[in-house]
Amino acid sequence: MKLCVCFVLLSFILCTSAETPVHRAGKFVRDAVGGAWDMYRAYRDMREANYKGADKYFHARGNYDAAQRGPGGAWAARVISDARENWQSGVSGRGAEDTRADQEANAWGRSGGDPNRYRPAGLPRKY
Repeated sequence: MKLCVCFVLLSFILCTSAETPVHRAGKFVRDAVGGAWDMYRAYRDMREANYKGADKYFHARGNYDAAQRGPGGAWAARVISDARENWQSGVSGRGAEDTRADQEANAWGRSGGDPNRYRPAGLPRKY
């Protein structure tokens, strides 16, 4: 009986002191959902601002905010950014140069670069 109690206590200590694969997977999913929300918020703000030349700033900001959550957020930002650029370049006929510039801003934000690098002069501080 004492051995069983010791085993249960040891298992409990190990489970609470170390991240389990289930815990890591759950965190990844939470980070991914939060990262998707960050991307949506940046898109919503871009639409609301409707400010000429601010597109790259909002790309960088959304990717930056998402990546700050961790690997799940960075993954969500990459998937959403790539899907958006692939869709826009294929459907809207935007040029390759614009897509390349957007992807540069996306990568800059995801890598932890300051999104203000792309902030246009005059964009309201609200954003």
